Amino acid sequence: MPAPSFRTSKLLTSVLCMLFAAGAEAQAPAAPPSWQQGKTPDQANSTLHPFAPHMTGRSAKELPLDKLKVPAGFKVEVWAEGVPEARSLALGDKGTVFVSNRIGKNVYAVVDKGGTREVKTILKGLNAPNGIAFSKGTLYVAERHRITRYDGIEGALDNPPEAKVVIDGLDPQNQPGHFWKFLAMGPDRKLYFNVGAPGNIVMPGYFQASISRVDPNSGTMDTYAMGVRNSVGFDWHPKTKQLWFTEHGRDWLSDDSPSDELNVATRKGQNFGYPYCHQGDTLDPEFGKNRSCSEFTPPVIKLGAHVAPLGMRFYTGKMFPAAYRNNIFMARHGSWNRTTKQGYDIYRVVLGSNGKVQKSEPFLTGFLTDEKADPPMWGRPVDVLQLKDGSLLFSDDYNGILYRISYGKK
Repeated sequence: MPAPSFRTSKLLTSVLCMLFAAGAEAQAPAAPPSWQQGKTPDQANSTLHPFAPHMTGRSAKELPLDKLKVPAGFKVEVWAEGVPEARSLALGDKGTVFVSNRIGKNVYAVVDKGGTREVKTILKGLNAPNGIAFSKGTLYVAERHRITRYDGIEGALDNPPEAKVVIDGLDPQNQPGHFWKFLAMGPDRKLYFNVGAPGNIVMPGYFQASISRVDPNSGTMDTYAMGVRNSVGFDWHPKTKQLWFTEHGRDWLSDDSPSDELNVATRKGQNFGYPYCHQGDTLDPEFGKNRSCSEFTPPVIKLGAHVAPLGMRFYTGKMFPAAYRNNIFMARHGSWNRTTKQGYDIYRVVLGSNGKVQKSEPFLTGFLTDEKADPPMWGRPVDVLQLKDGSLLFSDDYNGILYRISYGKK
């Protein structure tokens, strides 16, 4: 039998390589979800998992609202329902409350009509439009890959203007984790937004695990803070104008470590440690080798392990007592990566005149009903927003509801 020619041998080799690659691909296990990345072999069979919201929302009549507790003199009530997966909040000049989605694709507007609220779906078909901000008549929306603007939208809720792109290309690798963004207009008139780490505990790439900012007029972007695993809430101190932000610690290290954080960026360019150092004092078992936590900016306070702090705002209104002025109110979404669950509340942080934390404590509780159950809660706070009358709104993505907290002496 004659020997095969060079061309025939090359063809056979190519076919065999293709068959081997196809077989290897068929046998390769599917990649685990991003939230499972970082498990140890001992955690392989863990039943802990994230909790999905009710995507169609739930009626307030179905919920145990009497379980919600606030300090004496305060009142909490349902302000609007029927806002599926209500996430970030923004307030328009005319009092319109804009509400975003993360898993969903819509942006909503809630209009107060003399004590009753109408919910309008104003934008549809967007790509994880979690971040929203309103400034000088314009609504800005942060999707996973871009930020757009809608000028004059409050006067055209039934026929919104076309989107204008502020910046694009924010997710060039279609990252599997922490791609949703929080968005806020800074005192320097630039839009600040987060890009989270692409997994639980991985080495981030270019402008991942950071808080960046973009000039809405020129589209010029720069990175403001680095080493931030995932921040989904920030605001500026009313007096110092420094950027304060919440941050989620990594999962699968332990039930009680690391803690989630409240941080302050006193200047541009600070590094807050991810993925090398967690909670300011705990080196990562893998990435922390040959590093020191002293290299990085530590948190202002530790908020508790896996409590998932999200939206936060400084309170500047006059409805609440004077002791609440310039306090931080934050929404703690609640833990899933913990045997005994915690969080699921509105948390209060009191700062002294020197900018140091004097105390921190839960302000609104009652969503957590059984810390060992699956799920352990009936609602999950996401963002907070101060209304013009000084009352405080917060969103609940689990039920698609907005609540209002007010104060009045009895």
